Amino acid sequence: MAATISRSQHRLARERANYLCEYCQTAEVLSGLRNSVDHIISRSRGGSNDLDNLCAACSFCNGSKHAKVTGVDPETGQTVGLFHPRQQNWREHFRWSDDGTLIIGLTTCGRATVETLNFNESLRVAARSLWVQIGRHPPT
Repeated sequence: MAATISRSQHRLARERANYLCEYCQTAEVLSGLRNSVDHIISRSRGGSNDLDNLCAACSFCNGSKHAKVTGVDPETGQTVGLFHPRQQNWREHFRWSDDGTLIIGLTTCGRATVETLNFNESLRVAARSLWVQIGRHPPT
């Protein structure tokens, strides 16, 4: 198994995600930062560098996720698996608030992911508010 993710894997993962963070849906062009490529299951937990285990992630989500694969649903108190971009559909687990600034978890997995990855941290919400004002957010 290769120790690092290749340049072509980086490019393919970012292209496949349409240059959006696959967790919070932030567009690279709006954040001004290229998404990193995250191991959905970290290498420290046995995850591979296969494209099926890689996703595009903004620095906020990647920094919050680290090697985590579970989180606590604040509604039920259950420890559940975090959102898995290769196996789950974003819209089944999340929706945007009416004003387009907050990500709302719809399922135990969605709510745990919102909390664990700090989707609605105040700076992120403030940035989304500006993006909404210029008509560039939320993504379709």
